[in-house]
Amino acid sequence: MSVLNMVLYPDDPLSQVAEPFAKVGPEVVKLAQDMLETMDTYEGIGLAGPQVGVSKRIFVLREPDGPKMCLINPEILEVDGCEEGEEGCLSLPRIYTEVQRATWIKVRALDVYGKRHEFEAEDLLARIIQHENDHLDGVIFLDRVDVLKRQEKLQEWEEVRGRMMAALGGG
Repeated sequence: MSVLNMVLYPDDPLSQVAEPFAKVGPEVVKLAQDMLETMDTYEGIGLAGPQVGVSKRIFVLREPDGPKMCLINPEILEVDGCEEGEEGCLSLPRIYTEVQRATWIKVRALDVYGKRHEFEAEDLLARIIQHENDHLDGVIFLDRVDVLKRQEKLQEWEEVRGRMMAALGGG
């Protein structure tokens, strides 16, 4: 397994709609393993393909104390409820804000072996799936907040990114 490079906002393919997998094979298992290692290394709870430069419909996740999961070609079939909760993103490190999400969802996806699953998720698991699924549609969590809050958080991100680049000798 390897740790993959993280794509930082606004770099591509974060703003693009990811392509579905036509078939699932051993390369997808390897990608999922690498994505899980990357997610753990960056101390995240979810990671989508576009965040590691792979414009495919795949994401991995793990609720704290929960099992690791990989969803391929996911679809959110139903939603219910609404709750505001704090979110962050590995592609915008150190940026957090309140985002409204459904509290219950019904999901259909393939696993890494190509087997189709349908299941329900609620609360934090539902939030993680919605956040990661947004990445597959070229949407980041800041697209889900009002324009003033988005501008404030994007300005904060520019400052954070500038400090990160300067620390790496690139800015």
